[in-house]
Amino acid sequence: MNPRIEQLYQISKAPTRTILGLMSGTSLDGLDLALVRFTGFGLDTSYEILHYDTRPYPAEFKESIRSVFAKENIHFPTLSTLNAQIGRLHAAIILEVLASWGVSPSEVDAIASHGQTVMHRPDRTGKLPHSTLQIGDGDHIAQLTGIITLSDFRQKHVAAGGEGAPLAMFGDYFLFSKKGEHRILLNIGGIGNFTYLPASGDPAGILVTDTGPGNTLIDAAVRRYFNQAYDEDGAIALSGKIDAGILAELMSLSFFKDSFPKSTGPEYFNLDLVHASISPADLVATLTEFTAQSIALAMKTYIPSGIDGTVYVSGGGSKNPVIMARLTELLPFRVCESDELGMPSAAKEAVLFALLANETLADSPGAERLGDSPWVSMGKISL
Repeated sequence: MNPRIEQLYQISKAPTRTILGLMSGTSLDGLDLALVRFTGFGLDTSYEILHYDTRPYPAEFKESIRSVFAKENIHFPTLSTLNAQIGRLHAAIILEVLASWGVSPSEVDAIASHGQTVMHRPDRTGKLPHSTLQIGDGDHIAQLTGIITLSDFRQKHVAAGGEGAPLAMFGDYFLFSKKGEHRILLNIGGIGNFTYLPASGDPAGILVTDTGPGNTLIDAAVRRYFNQAYDEDGAIALSGKIDAGILAELMSLSFFKDSFPKSTGPEYFNLDLVHASISPADLVATLTEFTAQSIALAMKTYIPSGIDGTVYVSGGGSKNPVIMARLTELLPFRVCESDELGMPSAAKEAVLFALLANETLADSPGAERLGDSPWVSMGKISL
């Protein structure tokens, strides 16, 4: 047997697997890394986060990504180069971070790399397939680190009839479902999404959807008008006033009329949606309220009424006190950070992609469907 195939076979049969999860979201903050030891799979999964970290991207690198990100017309050679460049940068970051943790690459069974989304295109006409594109080639990561790499997770979900997003529901179900308690796992990254886990524990009752913008519009406005990466502690939003007219126009967008579940991205939610001219601080205040109201609308519309549950929030938006305060006011649920579940909000998405790799390596039967989402083993394997 090919020794690399033999290695993969032994990893799949082992009682525990140590997997390094990587996540780089649409906010382009940088690369989140979480080293996780998994025991078992499916509903029998237990996990231990050994280390986690976030490494920011260089400013010029972020600008290179933005030159192709969610654009209808791009410089194609730049896209081709970035596919390799991102993979190689991620590999360099991995080796640097493992060294800082005192972990040898030989101690890591596999890497789970989300890659960098540059286009997400669910089709609402029924005439075309859904499509999504994440770059940062897994072969470069595997070759430069010497670690088996699983990447490009979203394509299999699309091939099976899903939209390729959100994928967090698989990890949310396996790690956080608890009979007798309604739980809502909300992630506020560039885009907002949540997983509703019913108290029954029945996978057929799981609901998962994108809600609309998370931080993407806020961050774009703050970059454009304040030359900052994000609105730290919601200070800019607090200094401005909400424009009711612009807010009403945004809340009337066609996305909010589409049926659930649904997914979206910065291709749809960008500053071109704002047609009126207001002060930059008022714009940030309005966009922050828009994020909170769109999340609340999705939950109130999609989640069964009358339940007593808790919303566990992760992602960058969980650190924005304005968003968190407004969600507490708008929602009929208790709102807290995902840290209450023992999951650091900054590590959650990287952990969840590590879990997807664990499921694929273990060949977990999973479930035929989780709510409206197909269950399939995801991720291309680079030896």
